[in-house]
Amino acid sequence: MTLTPGRIVSIVGPTAVGKSALALDLAEDRGRAIGGRGEIVSADSRQVYRELDIGTAKPTRDEQRRARHHVVDVVDPVEDFSLAEFQDLAYAAIDDILARDRIPYLVGGTGLYVKSVVEGLSLPRVAPDPSLRAELTAIAQREGVESLHRRLAELDPPAASRIDPRNLRRVVRAVEVIVKSGKPFSGGSIPRPRYEVLTIGLTTDRATLYRRIDERVDAQMAAGLLAETARILSRGCPSTRPALTGFGYREMQAHLRGELSLSGAVERYKFETHRFARQQATWFRHDDPRIHWILTGPTAYDEASSLVQRFLSPARVERDAATAF
Repeated sequence: MTLTPGRIVSIVGPTAVGKSALALDLAEDRGRAIGGRGEIVSADSRQVYRELDIGTAKPTRDEQRRARHHVVDVVDPVEDFSLAEFQDLAYAAIDDILARDRIPYLVGGTGLYVKSVVEGLSLPRVAPDPSLRAELTAIAQREGVESLHRRLAELDPPAASRIDPRNLRRVVRAVEVIVKSGKPFSGGSIPRPRYEVLTIGLTTDRATLYRRIDERVDAQMAAGLLAETARILSRGCPSTRPALTGFGYREMQAHLRGELSLSGAVERYKFETHRFARQQATWFRHDDPRIHWILTGPTAYDEASSLVQRFLSPARVERDAATAF
């Protein structure tokens, strides 16, 4: 199969809905309907960190043997990692996959990561400033993150409207970029999509999604999430680093500090993940009306492979070329 340059497939949806499993089946071309193998580019803001394996539901060795994965295990937990860095790595991986005549599957639930690639967002290239970050974080701790968010609203109203006032890391980063660059964090450049994208959204009913989340949390606990968290902390990673502030690791740390019982930490982890999944679903539903939504279940692979096959088919390529004039 000869791919049309610049065509990629994105698979999105809430956490635990089954994106990774579907992507693996498509990348392997399980039903031989697509006519070509693929590789997976992770769009997950936690899987970029080394050592964070269990709590990020990182692809296993067997899964990575089934299909090559990119933008996984690229920085240590103590290191900074920005949206712009993700975009650069994703672009490089996708271009390499296309150059080898394989299908790139951009897969993940971090909406802004997906958006940066799919829409070709113009992103600020501002290096982290530890002293400024510490100053801004101290303001938020002293006066509340809402106070810092109000400052952001004064500096860049569009950015403030898109950033959750409770998300300290994102608020600090936005103010940091504005102060260091003298430019709005929201950016003034027109997005320039680099690829033509087929976006497949995977969904299910809320009760089923919550059950899948709870089952995954239980499996992570059985696999040693608590021990993984303790090990990363013991190696000198501060608990405040972004790598350890995500769901699961945050609750395990609360237990290790004696603030929660283990059962209480697990229940909070499940509850917070339910809430996050609702936010993800809302983001993707409102973000792009072009998403092709399919239900998790026995027919998901057939529906998705049919969409991919049509998207990449030579007949469509010829039609697109003919209608371009």
